[in-house]
Amino acid sequence: MCCKSVGRTICQVVLFLAALCAPLPAQLATSDHLQDPGFWPTQSLDSAADIVGPAVCLDCHRKMTPQLSTPMAQNASRPPATSVLQSHNDLDFFNGNIHYQIKTSGADSIYSVTDGTRTLVARLLWAFGTGRVGQSYLFKKEDGDYYEARVTYFTSLHNIEWTPARALPSPRDLEEAMDRPVGSSELARCFACHTTAGVIGDKLDEQTLIPGVSCEACHGPGAKHSANMVPGAIFNPARLMPTDSVDFCGACHGSFWDVVLAGIKGPSTARSQPYRLETSKCWGKGDARFTCIGCHDPHQPLQTDPEAYDGVCQSCHATKAVVKPAAAAAHVPPSCPVGDNKCVSCHMPKVYVPEMHGDFTDHRIRIAHPGEPYPE
Repeated sequence: MCCKSVGRTICQVVLFLAALCAPLPAQLATSDHLQDPGFWPTQSLDSAADIVGPAVCLDCHRKMTPQLSTPMAQNASRPPATSVLQSHNDLDFFNGNIHYQIKTSGADSIYSVTDGTRTLVARLLWAFGTGRVGQSYLFKKEDGDYYEARVTYFTSLHNIEWTPARALPSPRDLEEAMDRPVGSSELARCFACHTTAGVIGDKLDEQTLIPGVSCEACHGPGAKHSANMVPGAIFNPARLMPTDSVDFCGACHGSFWDVVLAGIKGPSTARSQPYRLETSKCWGKGDARFTCIGCHDPHQPLQTDPEAYDGVCQSCHATKAVVKPAAAAAHVPPSCPVGDNKCVSCHMPKVYVPEMHGDFTDHRIRIAHPGEPYPE
């Protein structure tokens, strides 16, 4: 057995033993899923030859057209196609005597940082995020490598501030104040989640990528399926077991083990909805209703009205109209004594995430009490 296989086996044993002690386990970390055979989101492709693009998919699956307007499909774009930059053409932020600025004119969004003596300038090349909460930016320098801007646009501020987890109040120099270098492996992970077919042979390929998460990011390369119309030639995530289904979405949104192994704690974990879902009391029973797609249709724009989810909640929980003995006999969870509408507004409270300057819906479904500490 090779060292890599031994290392992986030891890792899996450790995770298995940890899972025995954890009250609410998930299956695997994304890194382990990616080493298994078969398609999994964010995996590197050997070639882009089998990628057909969303237009070909929608020729047959026209009812899926709304997917193109979802936040997932629009979460990576060039600055000229970014409504945030086009509608906010003069953004700035001060850190002491250092002035950060993003000015947009036509197709160009210019990022500059100055301390009053020197000024560094770069043309932004990629925007990640739709701007619903925030939007971060990448650019290149003369060395041809990618760098991440130290500032991000936040919708709640209507302006730029520190990029999450990248605050640098006391930089060593203006170069460090301006950006953070993004290595090739990290760059591949970023584009694997924000684009389709962006990673070929474990490296970013900007010639093949499709901005945003489109059909083949979740269903795998579609050439064989579109040519032969054979259902088995395309991956269908809806057929996954509940635990794998949540891990599937967690490949980009943060699965249980991804968050645990990363050591993320506190309100920041609210950004990882699969992780929080898997810490809910009802998790782990293999119920297909208790998955990401049990509440969210990835082919439709995100529903933000709390009442839109009442039907999902009541598919598990008895309503007041159900007689309690009948509900108990059918093993139906009891109804809420407070109400039977806008369930998520109480049982999935909003959590303020400081580095994002905004509230996130906490997917740890529970009976929440006002003023309680954030439950880990």
